[in-house]
Amino acid sequence: MSASFLFFLGITFFVLHEMDAVRCKEWRIFPGLSQLNDLWGKRIFLLAHIPIGCFIVWQLIAYESLQNFRMGFDVFLVIHLVAHLVYLKHAENQFKDWISWTLILGAGICGLFDLIF
Repeated sequence: MSASFLFFLGITFFVLHEMDAVRCKEWRIFPGLSQLNDLWGKRIFLLAHIPIGCFIVWQLIAYESLQNFRMGFDVFLVIHLVAHLVYLKHAENQFKDWISWTLILGAGICGLFDLIF
Protein backbone atom coordinates (compact mmCIF):
# COMPACT_ATOMS: atom_id res chain seq x y z
CA MET A 1 0.00 0.00 0.00
CA SER A 2 1.47 3.36 -0.96
CA ALA A 3 1.34 6.51 1.10
CA SER A 4 -1.72 8.67 0.61
CA PHE A 5 -2.23 12.28 -0.34
CA LEU A 6 -3.41 12.98 3.24
CA PHE A 7 -0.14 11.64 4.63
CA PHE A 8 1.95 13.94 2.43
CA LEU A 9 -0.37 16.88 3.06
CA GLY A 10 0.02 16.25 6.81
CA ILE A 11 3.82 16.28 6.47
CA THR A 12 3.57 19.53 4.52
CA PHE A 13 1.38 21.16 7.17
CA PHE A 14 3.80 19.96 9.86
CA VAL A 15 6.91 21.31 8.10
CA LEU A 16 5.23 24.68 7.59
CA HIS A 17 4.11 24.63 11.24
CA GLU A 18 7.72 24.11 12.32
CA MET A 19 8.71 27.15 10.26
CA ASP A 20 5.93 29.10 11.97
CA ALA A 21 7.11 27.75 15.33
CA VAL A 22 10.31 29.76 14.96
CA ARG A 23 8.28 32.92 14.36
CA CYS A 24 6.14 32.11 17.39
CA LYS A 25 9.16 31.26 19.57
CA GLU A 26 7.84 27.82 20.46
CA TRP A 27 10.95 27.04 22.54
CA ARG A 28 9.47 29.32 25.22
CA ILE A 29 6.77 26.69 25.83
CA PHE A 30 9.06 23.66 26.15
CA PRO A 31 10.26 22.64 29.61
CA GLY A 32 14.02 23.14 29.72
CA LEU A 33 14.24 25.34 26.64
CA SER A 34 11.93 27.86 28.28
CA GLN A 35 14.67 28.51 30.87
CA LEU A 36 17.08 29.73 28.19
CA ASN A 37 17.28 33.20 26.71
CA ASP A 38 15.78 33.60 23.23
CA LEU A 39 19.11 33.40 21.43
CA TRP A 40 20.04 30.02 22.91
CA GLY A 41 16.46 28.74 22.92
CA LYS A 42 16.16 29.46 19.19
CA ARG A 43 19.55 27.92 18.41
CA ILE A 44 18.82 24.69 20.24
CA PHE A 45 15.26 24.53 18.88
CA LEU A 46 16.53 24.92 15.30
CA LEU A 47 19.44 22.51 15.69
CA ALA A 48 17.15 19.89 17.27
CA HIS A 49 15.09 19.93 14.08
CA ILE A 50 18.03 18.81 11.92
CA PRO A 51 17.86 15.16 13.09
CA ILE A 52 14.05 15.32 13.10
CA GLY A 53 13.99 16.48 9.47
CA CYS A 54 16.64 13.97 8.49
CA PHE A 55 14.66 11.16 10.13
CA ILE A 56 11.48 12.13 8.26
CA VAL A 57 13.24 12.27 4.89
CA TRP A 58 15.08 9.01 5.62
CA GLN A 59 11.81 7.25 6.43
CA LEU A 60 10.17 8.57 3.27
CA ILE A 61 12.81 6.92 1.11
CA ALA A 62 13.02 3.71 3.19
CA TYR A 63 10.26 1.93 1.32
CA GLU A 64 10.42 -1.20 3.42
CA SER A 65 9.27 0.75 6.49
CA LEU A 66 7.11 3.47 4.90
CA GLN A 67 3.83 1.99 6.13
CA ASN A 68 5.08 1.76 9.70
CA PHE A 69 6.39 5.32 9.55
CA ARG A 70 3.16 6.54 7.98
CA MET A 71 1.04 5.14 10.80
CA GLY A 72 3.44 6.36 13.48
CA PHE A 73 3.66 9.83 11.97
CA ASP A 74 -0.13 10.03 11.66
CA VAL A 75 -0.43 9.20 15.37
CA PHE A 76 2.25 11.79 16.14
CA LEU A 77 0.31 14.46 14.22
CA VAL A 78 -2.81 13.78 16.26
CA ILE A 79 -0.86 13.85 19.55
CA HIS A 80 0.88 17.04 18.40
CA LEU A 81 -2.52 18.69 17.87
CA VAL A 82 -3.67 17.60 21.33
CA ALA A 83 -0.46 18.99 22.86
CA HIS A 84 -1.10 22.37 21.23
CA LEU A 85 -4.64 22.35 22.60
CA VAL A 86 -3.32 21.55 26.10
CA TYR A 87 -0.80 24.40 25.91
CA LEU A 88 -3.26 26.85 24.39
CA LYS A 89 -3.44 28.94 27.57
CA HIS A 90 0.33 28.86 28.24
CA ALA A 91 1.55 32.40 28.94
CA GLU A 92 4.27 32.16 26.25
CA ASN A 93 2.07 30.58 23.56
CA GLN A 94 2.11 32.79 20.48
CA PHE A 95 0.18 30.43 18.19
CA LYS A 96 -2.87 32.67 18.16
CA ASP A 97 -3.54 33.62 14.53
CA TRP A 98 -5.47 31.74 11.87
CA ILE A 99 -2.34 30.82 9.90
CA SER A 100 -0.76 29.08 12.88
CA TRP A 101 -3.95 27.18 13.65
CA THR A 102 -4.54 26.28 10.01
CA LEU A 103 -1.14 24.57 10.01
CA ILE A 104 -1.60 22.88 13.41
CA LEU A 105 -5.17 21.73 12.72
CA GLY A 106 -4.35 20.81 9.13
CA ALA A 107 -1.56 18.49 10.23
CA GLY A 108 -3.65 16.88 12.97
CA ILE A 109 -6.73 16.40 10.80
CA CYS A 110 -4.67 14.92 7.96
CA GLY A 111 -3.06 12.51 10.41
CA LEU A 112 -6.42 11.49 11.87
CA PHE A 113 -8.13 11.03 8.48
CA ASP A 114 -5.16 9.14 7.09
CA LEU A 115 -5.40 6.76 10.06
CA ILE A 116 -9.15 6.30 9.59
CA PHE A 117 -9.23 5.98 5.82
